Amino acid sequence: MSNIYVQEPPTEGKVCLETSVGEIDIELWSKECPKACRNFVQLCMEGYYDKTKFFRVVPDFIVQGGDPTNSGSGGESIWGKPFRDEFHSRLRFVRRGLVAMANAGKDDNGSQFFFTLGATKELQNKHTIFGKVGGNTIYNMIRLGQGVIEDGERPKYPHKILKTNVLINPFPDIEPRMKIEMERTGEESEKKKSKMKATKNFSLLSFGEEAEEDEMDTEKVTKENRGKGKSAHDLASDPKLLSQADKSQLISKQEKTSDGEGSDNDEKLEQEINSIRSKLKRSKESSKKAKEEASLRLSDDDELDFGEDENPFEAERRRRKEQLQAEAKALSKELKNKDKKKDKESRRSDEPEEEKLTEEETKNDMLRDYHKKQKEFKSVAKVPKSKSDREAQTLAMLAKFKNKLSGMMYDSEDDEPEEKSKKETSKPVEEPKKKEEGEENDEDIEGDDWMKAPLVFDTDGPILAKDANTKDDDWFDIYDPRNKLNKRRRERDAKGERDRNRKEKMMKL
Repeated sequence: MSNIYVQEPPTEGKVCLETSVGEIDIELWSKECPKACRNFVQLCMEGYYDKTKFFRVVPDFIVQGGDPTNSGSGGESIWGKPFRDEFHSRLRFVRRGLVAMANAGKDDNGSQFFFTLGATKELQNKHTIFGKVGGNTIYNMIRLGQGVIEDGERPKYPHKILKTNVLINPFPDIEPRMKIEMERTGEESEKKKSKMKATKNFSLLSFGEEAEEDEMDTEKVTKENRGKGKSAHDLASDPKLLSQADKSQLISKQEKTSDGEGSDNDEKLEQEINSIRSKLKRSKESSKKAKEEASLRLSDDDELDFGEDENPFEAERRRRKEQLQAEAKALSKELKNKDKKKDKESRRSDEPEEEKLTEEETKNDMLRDYHKKQKEFKSVAKVPKSKSDREAQTLAMLAKFKNKLSGMMYDSEDDEPEEKSKKETSKPVEEPKKKEEGEENDEDIEGDDWMKAPLVFDTDGPILAKDANTKDDDWFDIYDPRNKLNKRRRERDAKGERDRNRKEKMMKL
């Protein structure tokens, strides 16, 4: 794979896509593919790809995105129309992690792009390769191709581009379209407004001599009342709107209205007070009835007597609580008595079973051995649950066995001279009859004499050569019949045997 990377030209420009699987760094080949790179960088600067989805996933092939409609048929370039393809001989679809423009045919590039998840040689000279995924972010890109896929190539839970950041801009002359629009709107708002005041055209039919008179009056009033507050009373000649009101008339009117309103308010207050009093009386009567009913209930139950100040509901609650406590105590006593009875019955049932077992054991030896072993296993101490207790138990057992072994070794050293003297003085005793092999294997080893025997292991050391002078039972002579020396030996041996045979026959005679 190293020869493939060496063939690719150096990159100029870098963009970071912040996606739902992490950051993905894209390094751009801006010299080899200037139009595709300029289009991609400007769209990233404008935030065109923000919150768009990777709507198409083909496992081990491509992951496609860059469509704001997330349908696969939307998106446009910065020029508002498709731009032509840009192929290069050193850029080939031979590995994963390449970034290329998606199109619907020749010279039909817009805003959509895709990542390669493997070698896609069938796309060569059909799509413009303008970048590659750099660094360890390629592992985040691989995660885009993982997930549940529905309807052929649509992911069930598509990943998103959250934000785009241009880290290295290879085209410093790029200006995002959003900024251009903002500048245009600013210029329109900053246009100078005319400082001309609006004047009435008296030649129109809607204005005439009346309008001129109104203007004259307003000018006079403004001159007289400069620095003072103005109102319709001062400007209009309506007799209903007086500039100075008669205070005596206003006071008399206010008194009349206040007397009428005061009488009405008093009547309303009296009615409200009477209704409140009636409600209070009803509530008192209902509370008295409730107390009487509670006292009647308590009188029926002679178990508890409460004072006059106590609430009857609280007294009833206490009484109920005490009853429940008494019932609980009675139930606990019954359960204890039942447990005691069960223990006694179990003890009684165990005794006759032992008697029965003993009767059966006398007839059946196998059953007797079985029950003995069963008792032995039951008598063995149970293994503790905690780890520390188990470790302590095993260490104690090992220490006990070690002490026993050391004691056996000391005893064997002391008994060695005594055994030798016994062997010398003792007479040979007839050997007991050998048992069958099956019986020897079935019987367990009894006693501790086996601990005195030394433990010897097979040595894996080199086997030394045998001495030719010492001939044992496993010694074999090899003679080669073709050797002349061996022939002479055989002849000598044959003569010797003949002589021996003759001597033996002579001795017999």
